[in-house]
Amino acid sequence: MSPHSDRTRLISSATRRGQGRRPVNPPIERASTMLSDRAETMRNEADGPTYGLDGGSAARQLRAALADLEGAADAFIVPSGLAAVTVPLLALTRPGDEVIATDAVYGPSRRFLARYQAARGVTTRFLPADTDAQGLIAALGDRTRLVLMESPASLTFEMIDVAAVASACRERGVLTMLDNTWGAGLAFKPLAHGVDLSVQALTKYVSGHSDVLMGGIAANAPACLRAVADTIEDLGWHVSPDDAWLALRGLRTLPLRYGEQGRSGLIVAEWLQTRPEVSRVLYPPLPGAVGHDLWQRDFTGAASLMGVVLKGGTEAAARAFLDALSLFGIGYSWGGFESLITHETHQMAYRVQPPALEGELIRLHIGLEDPADLIADLEQGFAAFRAALTLP
Repeated sequence: MSPHSDRTRLISSATRRGQGRRPVNPPIERASTMLSDRAETMRNEADGPTYGLDGGSAARQLRAALADLEGAADAFIVPSGLAAVTVPLLALTRPGDEVIATDAVYGPSRRFLARYQAARGVTTRFLPADTDAQGLIAALGDRTRLVLMESPASLTFEMIDVAAVASACRERGVLTMLDNTWGAGLAFKPLAHGVDLSVQALTKYVSGHSDVLMGGIAANAPACLRAVADTIEDLGWHVSPDDAWLALRGLRTLPLRYGEQGRSGLIVAEWLQTRPEVSRVLYPPLPGAVGHDLWQRDFTGAASLMGVVLKGGTEAAARAFLDALSLFGIGYSWGGFESLITHETHQMAYRVQPPALEGELIRLHIGLEDPADLIADLEQGFAAFRAALTLP
């Protein structure tokens, strides 16, 4: 294991000597057919990819860098963050198995479990979003095959003691998978905490520029790696060389962007906490927030994605708040260089046990803009929110 930090290793893997004269970045190889000099070597994978689906130089370097970042034996790339969740679920569960997840997992992951997996005989139990490690462990049953976790969770940002859950599951022969998109493989290392599979949407922080759709899957156990590899092969999924190249370029600067956005996120979160229009800021790095103790214990950094529960309000007032902003884009996804905002109250209705919220739920992603400018923009939004509430 290299003694260098993640920040250094992500760069040094590009400048390592002994590879001859070459460009810093790998070439983009657009290819379906791969030619061999002799028939006897046509199927020799040691000589490189035998077909375009196997991926070219950029894909191989991206996979190697992700595996190193995650502390994994190997890592795979797939066409979206959702695919990074669904591939292991397909690979590792069979009809009659049960998956356990909390009510706050990523919405499309929940949809896949409740719709596609249910149709093929894999059932899912969704526990309340605030279930702690002990409650989750107590829920494990004879048919439980896999536990899917997010920490912090989607939209409401609950934290869970991942290491405690992973340890208990391992003792019982239950697999664990963590959607680590918030931690980006940088601020939190699931595999080092005993988790079997770490997945993330490389669409978000890794790519970092809102122009790529991709997912990553990292693991250590040979059986998990083989099952995932076979499923990707059977599905025929492939990441384009251009996208792999862009994601690899984004990965090189991940620590700098992630760190700067985390610092700005905390500044904005602390300011939001003082606003009379705000009931709660759902952001574990914020002192006093729910889950702060676990975040402080397990994480080495913070994403800049958070939830804000307003004091009362209406859907119309929440929309007025969003519409009054000029620096925050209104759109899904996050992890890019730009700040984004969405209104999320309606998504609570999909949960088995919707949380008791004091008002409208807003999700903020803080980008690389000056946080002082973002705060001034949010002040305009709050003015519009108040005005909407006083209209006849």
